[in-house]
Amino acid sequence: MFVDTAKIYIKAGKGGNGAVSFHREKYVPAGGPDGGDGGRGGDVIFEVDSGMSTLMDFRYKKIYKAQNGEDGKGSKAFGKDGEDLIIKIPPGTVIKDAATNQVLADMVEPGQQFVAARGGKGGWGNVHFTTPTRQAPKFAKSGEPGEEREIIIELKLLADVGLVGFPNVGKSTILSVVSEAKPKVANYHFTTINPNLGVVNLGEGNSFVLADIPGLIEGAHTGIGLGHEFLKHVERTRILIHVVDVSGIEGRDPVADFDTINKELKEYNPELAEKPQIVAANKIDLSGAEELFKNFKKVIEERGYKVFGISAATNKGIRDLMLYTSSKLKELPPPPIYVPQEEKVKIYKVEEEAPFTIRVENDTYIIEGKWIQKVVGSTNFEDIESLQYFQRALKRKGVINELEKMGIQEGDTVKIYDLEFDYVR
Repeated sequence: MFVDTAKIYIKAGKGGNGAVSFHREKYVPAGGPDGGDGGRGGDVIFEVDSGMSTLMDFRYKKIYKAQNGEDGKGSKAFGKDGEDLIIKIPPGTVIKDAATNQVLADMVEPGQQFVAARGGKGGWGNVHFTTPTRQAPKFAKSGEPGEEREIIIELKLLADVGLVGFPNVGKSTILSVVSEAKPKVANYHFTTINPNLGVVNLGEGNSFVLADIPGLIEGAHTGIGLGHEFLKHVERTRILIHVVDVSGIEGRDPVADFDTINKELKEYNPELAEKPQIVAANKIDLSGAEELFKNFKKVIEERGYKVFGISAATNKGIRDLMLYTSSKLKELPPPPIYVPQEEKVKIYKVEEEAPFTIRVENDTYIIEGKWIQKVVGSTNFEDIESLQYFQRALKRKGVINELEKMGIQEGDTVKIYDLEFDYVR
């Protein structure tokens, strides 16, 4: 199994500000307040796309922001809501909070959605603040900021494509030149004893997972040469690239090698022999390989297989092979999601943050928190009614009580972000 991971920053849209506006119309000299509300900020939403199989796209784009809500307008016109940002992810993706490493969602079903960051609410226009004693409020509420956080996305997946063939035919070399995987490569049998996996990236939105399956030998289906362990990995792939050494450098017949491997696949599980196969005739750059390749290609293509002549050592024919493989994957149904029973994912609920915190530094009472930040942003400190609204909000939420419990005295300094003032009872 291959674990693909990425860390990204997401930010939901800010809510639009409420408008301060008064009705103006001919013959109506003293129209009332008519400021509209701001629009809601867009959410950041993850959505499962069954057509994706890797997280390659997240290696290049790290910041995702939803649209802000529009500010309110006069005549009680509301601002437009910001558009939600939909981030597509493959099935089997686990979403974690980077700060706590807690699992927020386990995304499995096609079309499943998870709201990872909610947009801020739009601010109220001044029309909401009219009272019998306040006929012309000159303040409105600012829009709330959208949620933001760093997210870790992990994809536990199986290879889309498996490289099969005899030992030392060049499978590991192919994997190393088409992906960032670093398999051990050497000119002796059984260099690879565990499957190596890498992501093949052919451009934005076009990638797949390729596995270098350890070399099979005759009798593998009976367990010879760790055959059962190797063949289990082949079962979970969607397409096989059958790599054959056509140079004849070890004195073997390429056609006989091809038949031997297919016989082992069929003996282990008849369904393996029915998997789509693309044939990669490797080492065509070596002396004497050209004639052997022509004969091999003629025989194998008459059996209905697509054959590519390649040289993994010089990259010849490799890109064409990968592009063709990608096109064939798109014709197949989505891969099944493999979730081992012992890997059940625990989903954590994120507890709501406290509305404010108070600490004392150098005889200054410092008040912080998302709620208090919203209130400060919504207050027009030049307007006496808005200032009174701010004071009532602090009292109603318990800020004043908490300050008095902590022993604040008249004249002590209180700081709320950029706002600083002396405490008066």
